[in-house]
Amino acid sequence: MKYEQYEIALSVPRIGKYRLACKGDKNKALILYRYNIKLCQKFYGVLGVFEVVLRNAMNEHFKTQLNDSDWLITQAQSGFLVNYRDAIFKERDKLANNRKYTHDKLVASLSLGVWTFMLSRNCYKSSGKTLLRIFPDKTHGLNRRDIYADLDKIRTFRNRIAHHEPVCFDSTGTINVAYVQEIFSLIVKYISFMGYKTNELLYGVENPLQTIGKIDKL
Repeated sequence: MKYEQYEIALSVPRIGKYRLACKGDKNKALILYRYNIKLCQKFYGVLGVFEVVLRNAMNEHFKTQLNDSDWLITQAQSGFLVNYRDAIFKERDKLANNRKYTHDKLVASLSLGVWTFMLSRNCYKSSGKTLLRIFPDKTHGLNRRDIYADLDKIRTFRNRIAHHEPVCFDSTGTINVAYVQEIFSLIVKYISFMGYKTNELLYGVENPLQTIGKIDKL
């Protein structure tokens, strides 16, 4: 396909961002566009593992801390998750209507935003100020606010790639891999904070670093 055909298929505004980043070079723009897709694909696996590990750690913590095997519903009704009551009940009702409701299925169906919210100031305070225990190997002195900010960066990035947004250049439209490098480093760091060896946990999962390197050399 010629570049102009890609403009029709993908829209001028979308593909135009890549051409602008490549200083008008059409061929390079298409290469960058494909690299961005490849990069997002590779991050999906890494993000998926991270999200599962994080939510499972939080779930096990609160099941024990609250002595409640269905704590998400309890806390959405009149506890520290009332702000997410509608979202949690919506997922519960979907599962219940299909006769598939279990607490574990509800855990799996909630967005990363819900889990990140649990480390926001008010929620953390209301839930007993114990949630940092899921990070037994965290850096000494790292506080709740810093951890929440880092997890929110990961959440924002996840939403960006879920909506097929470009992540290979900065706000000025210049090719820049600093952002994706930072996100990958954060994911690796927090996996290790939870007590896992990253190379073992992510064994067999595609690593985005090679694609990041290719983008950086364009």
